[in-house]
Amino acid sequence: MSTLVLDNNNLEGRLEKLDPTLDLVAEINRLKKEKNAVVLAHYYQEAAIQEIADFVGDSLDLSRKAAATDADVIVFCGVRFMAEVAKILSPEKTVILPDMEAGCSLEDSCPPEDFAKFRRQHPDHISLTYINCSAAVKAETDIIVTSSNAEYIISQIPEDQPILFAPDKHLGGYIARKTGRDMLLWDGSCIVHEQFSERELIKLKAQHPDAPVAAHPECPAHILDHADLVGSTSKILEFALNDPAEKIIIATEPHIMHQMQKAAPHKTFIGAPGADGNCGCNNCPFMELNNMEKLYLCMRDMTPQIEVPEDIRTRALRPLEKMLEMSPTPANKN
Repeated sequence: MSTLVLDNNNLEGRLEKLDPTLDLVAEINRLKKEKNAVVLAHYYQEAAIQEIADFVGDSLDLSRKAAATDADVIVFCGVRFMAEVAKILSPEKTVILPDMEAGCSLEDSCPPEDFAKFRRQHPDHISLTYINCSAAVKAETDIIVTSSNAEYIISQIPEDQPILFAPDKHLGGYIARKTGRDMLLWDGSCIVHEQFSERELIKLKAQHPDAPVAAHPECPAHILDHADLVGSTSKILEFALNDPAEKIIIATEPHIMHQMQKAAPHKTFIGAPGADGNCGCNNCPFMELNNMEKLYLCMRDMTPQIEVPEDIRTRALRPLEKMLEMSPTPANKN
């Protein structure tokens, strides 16, 4: 069963009728109060959306913050699987997304029916699934993981227990190399992080020999081999702000550099290059579907809404709760 209908409710027609003189910032702030809404923005959203959001962060942290508020409406400026997680954790709240077409290549690489079949072929394996997947795939898994807690969670699984890791082969491969675990990897990847060029990165490092490289583990191994820090979006941000280097090369979606430049304006942040020698090709095309006009319209019209069937929601909630149970506490967090 599909978890949602990809229906933007005539989004293009509504955009065409939008008054171009409208003060979108003022209108969005007005609608926040009127609808008792909280606006969440992922680090990969455009700067204007990050600036108007109530919370900016990674997907799981945003959903948990939204669940803790008394908001009636969660406006998730990110991609579909992130909005689904918010609905799974807060079923009583209305969850809306500016553009229902904002998907994810990792989610697309792992259709629920194929994943369920794959699991049946390996019944002795415990399934660890990266949060970048659909609610229907989460419902078929044992434990959800993020890029920041995957290694910690795997360390709690007996060494003789076979592990199936989906959908990101690069994140899975990185964790396997770090832990020494033999994991069966689903063949999925992020189109953004696969665009980075090792050849161009080496050239960039030669031009800036004092600049460390911070990379997301969704990058292929040949990029991670050149990184001084491999970590989640929040870890990359923390490294960029705390490392003494004046220049830092960032190998993840470049919109995260907005937060870096705000917090450390004296530093220079350089996006890791693609094959053509620049980082423009590494903007996430799904994240870029959201903009201020669509954010305003989804709040004004309360559409498109995320709906997750209750049977899938309850099954998907279990591996999410298992992840939270096994995740590091502040006292032992790496």
